[in-house]
Amino acid sequence: MTPRAAAEIGAGLEPARAPRALRLGERVHVVGAGGAAGAAAALHAHAAGASVSGCDAGGPSPYTPPLVDAGIPLAWRHDPAHVRDARGPLVDRLAVTKALTAVAPDHPELTAARAARVPATSLQQLIADAAATRGQRLVGLAGTHGKSTTTGWVVHLLAEAGLDPSAFVGALLPARLAGGSRPSTVRLGRGAHFVVEADEYAGNFDPYRPAIAGLTNVDWDHPDVFADRAEVAAAFTAWIRQLDGGGERPVLVANAGDAGVREVLDALAGWPGRLVLVGVVGDGEDPVAWAATLRDARATAAGPAATLVARRGPAGEGSLEIVGLGERARSARVALPGRHNAENAIVAAGVALAAGATPDAIVAALGTYAGVERRLELKGEVGGVVVLDDYGHHPTAIAATFAAVRERYPGRRLWAVYEPLTYHRTAALLGTFAAVLEDADRVVVARIHAGRDPDTTIVSAEALAAAVAERGRTPAWAPGTVEETADWLVDRVEPGDVVLVMGGGRSYVIAERLVRLLAGRGAG
Repeated sequence: MTPRAAAEIGAGLEPARAPRALRLGERVHVVGAGGAAGAAAALHAHAAGASVSGCDAGGPSPYTPPLVDAGIPLAWRHDPAHVRDARGPLVDRLAVTKALTAVAPDHPELTAARAARVPATSLQQLIADAAATRGQRLVGLAGTHGKSTTTGWVVHLLAEAGLDPSAFVGALLPARLAGGSRPSTVRLGRGAHFVVEADEYAGNFDPYRPAIAGLTNVDWDHPDVFADRAEVAAAFTAWIRQLDGGGERPVLVANAGDAGVREVLDALAGWPGRLVLVGVVGDGEDPVAWAATLRDARATAAGPAATLVARRGPAGEGSLEIVGLGERARSARVALPGRHNAENAIVAAGVALAAGATPDAIVAALGTYAGVERRLELKGEVGGVVVLDDYGHHPTAIAATFAAVRERYPGRRLWAVYEPLTYHRTAALLGTFAAVLEDADRVVVARIHAGRDPDTTIVSAEALAAAVAERGRTPAWAPGTVEETADWLVDRVEPGDVVLVMGGGRSYVIAERLVRLLAGRGAG
């Protein structure tokens, strides 16, 4: 498909700008409040003193219970009456998800806002403004993959170090880390920092001007926006050049082991900020030598880069030897499996160090982070069948997740159960998806989740399953909806199997339903 400009996808929304404080009592209506970012925008604006309401035609979601707890009025339909009545505007600002503007720029609530001269901004702009209202310094975590896990990790490290950050994470934080009675995409802290997951889609991260940023990796994704990886790298580069240290030099913590990140670093010549290069070396590599090579190769206007390099323990046993975290090498444990999570950990450690956490506090807390929901989350083990739920919806992320599962459950039959996220991504990467998925032992493809797709005819779940099967190594099926997929699986999985459910839409329903069905099968 032909990529669309960010302005076209965000049609009807004001351009991104530097954050500014919300007015006390400012009336804000959030359109798309059932999504991760929508729920976070509503909660943070409410906590900052705005009068907030929200709506979502999709109904309640896993993200909305904290909004109900906070007393934020929610409607499960879209209606221009949320914005204005016969007497005039009812709100001072509309905050809107780009999942809506991408497919419905003439949405009735947006039309009503324009008629009433009510400004409409992105959800991310509202989050940035809420942070400015609280006077907290932004810490932004960006990258094609691993943003939610790494953002949550930074929140955990800072919280354990006693720095009590506020946060927005694009996945549910456990209740303890969220600081409330239930999981949430939001943490409301009293510390100096506000940690945000900074999403590159169609300029979503443009309102964020962090003092400290972390960059996990750069890969080609969002083919409806970016034609290739070079365009993705250019978007990250432009965003980094907007970092704002508030009178001090901003800091970028970058995973220099990633080829796409190195493209960004090459484009940052003359950047005035401080650079911290991090990475995970391979077996047999010397982290001290690798760190020295990095320091010699990179410098900015602020001087030589600092380095933070880790080496994994034998056979990925969960230990990291870290060089650069203080004056001596340190050993730390990491509970999350896979090399990709070791890289996420070292980015999080670098960001936490830049934000003021001590090396001792970071080492102590690295191993106690259990992740965020829907990131290789164990949903249950019933009758010898392990059911995992993961947000992976890109070939690179799926491959990394397979490796982590094989590491944690060696020798067991792996079912890859995938709900593709968006037709445009599936069509653009069909062959790559098929090549990655065939590394499982069995593949099941649920109906595609459309998300922000204007065209749902360009590809199908059946086409992806056929592309896997045609490679001749792994059988693949496409049973239908997420509910039908769970029902189909329950009679086919066997003790010893690992069922990895993946996707960014409603795939979590497959995992939850399958666990219930397996329990019922056992009871029967």
